[in-house]
Amino acid sequence: MSLIAWQVRTLLLMNTSQTQFDPEKQRQVVQALLKVLPAASVLFHTEDTKPYECDGLAAYSQLPMIVILPESEQQILAALAVCRKLSVPVVPRGAGTGLSGGAMPVADGIVISTARLNQIVKLDQAARTAVVQPGVRNLAISEAVAALGLYYAPDPSSQIACTIAGNVAENSGGVHCLKYGLTLHNILRVRVATIEGDIIELGSEALDAPGLDLLAVFIGSEGMLGIVTEVTVKLIPKPECAQVIMASFTDVTTACNAVSNIIQAGIIPAGLEMMDQTSIHMVEPFVQAGYDLNAAAILLCESDGTQAEVADEISRMSAVLQQAGASAIAVSQTEAERLRFWSGRKNAFPAAGRISPDYYCMDGTIPRKKLGQVLQGIAALEQKHQLRCANVFHAGDGNLHPLILFDASIPGEFDRAEQFGTDILSMCVDVGGTITGEHGVGIEKINAMCLQFSASECAAFMAVKHAFDVPGLLNPTKAIPTLHRCAEFGREHVHHGQQKFPELSRF
Repeated sequence: MSLIAWQVRTLLLMNTSQTQFDPEKQRQVVQALLKVLPAASVLFHTEDTKPYECDGLAAYSQLPMIVILPESEQQILAALAVCRKLSVPVVPRGAGTGLSGGAMPVADGIVISTARLNQIVKLDQAARTAVVQPGVRNLAISEAVAALGLYYAPDPSSQIACTIAGNVAENSGGVHCLKYGLTLHNILRVRVATIEGDIIELGSEALDAPGLDLLAVFIGSEGMLGIVTEVTVKLIPKPECAQVIMASFTDVTTACNAVSNIIQAGIIPAGLEMMDQTSIHMVEPFVQAGYDLNAAAILLCESDGTQAEVADEISRMSAVLQQAGASAIAVSQTEAERLRFWSGRKNAFPAAGRISPDYYCMDGTIPRKKLGQVLQGIAALEQKHQLRCANVFHAGDGNLHPLILFDASIPGEFDRAEQFGTDILSMCVDVGGTITGEHGVGIEKINAMCLQFSASECAAFMAVKHAFDVPGLLNPTKAIPTLHRCAEFGREHVHHGQQKFPELSRF
């Protein structure tokens, strides 16, 4: 018996009580895939596909019909050809660390994981670039070029595990994004497999590329326009030194005002992060970072550069923080102490598990001057929904990451957490912000798109997707919400849906 015949026979003998997808459709697609891919790259047994049913947002899950693990660009193209021919939806997946459900499978679709494409193709010290495959981990890039005195700047908290293609999909940032930018600002070129079976290159290794800036369109597109097969990233010199100020404040509003004061003083720190008291008490027992447990909030302000530059900037920031009302200021004196100060911020999410069975991480962005107002609003929402919220975020660019703490085993608590999150996003929009900063829309915020965008804007977004994906097979459930869905959501949130976007009432 051939390997293909054995695989198909095994498929037919599987438990037919599984109703999430059509077994006959699954058999047909598996058979087609096994003609163009190695058997070890095609997963369809439940015990093999189960780990791929969700990403970091585990509240939403869906068992995929099939998972494939291609080992080359040609195998990705071969798989896409099968999907195109059989009209099978495709969900691209990196390491699965995303927090918005962007990699959640479609029931009758295929997950294409790029995890096995994990090689650094080329390093160019002179040009300060690296060409990497999509499954290369974020931190692995910096580790590979450390001996050259270089590193890759974007550093999301999941950098030890997240992959570069996932970073491209979500336009990830990190604690140093204020000075060094998001993924968008650190990528030169992306090689992409389209649903039509073509390979296109967006951007250029030159300073500019001809034509429309499609690279900027693609970065942050959440797997809806194509599948990344190769990325050229910028590398920058490692700074000579770096120091961190840890400033304590007796109230949150004063800490928020200090953030604006630093920027108004003409200082752009390498990192400017904030944690409230709930976060401080959540993190400190976990990592023992040396945080002030009596503070209502702390700011972590980093300076990097030459010794002289850092000394001057630390002095200037300390003066601003003192004038702003800091109750205590500590400056890291060694590299180990600097890393210890940052360890608390970097481990905020895992630390949440010490004080709560579950947490729901939100992601919205607001103007810096509105930080105090929004944090006061979140405190009021804690009372409204009777749930705790730990606030830890990129204060320098106004990117909030409230961690709503709840217990999913208690009936109704997850529903309250979800509504809490929607209320936070609504507040972000009200003050002139947006519903996401770096986590993406995914499944989590698909309805919240209707809080911010009009029907005509959603139609324009859909037109961009159609230009790249005519059959609509790439991550289809994460596309723009339907106009009917926006209208329904608008009726539930009248002050946003029908007053701000009256045109939705037509649908």
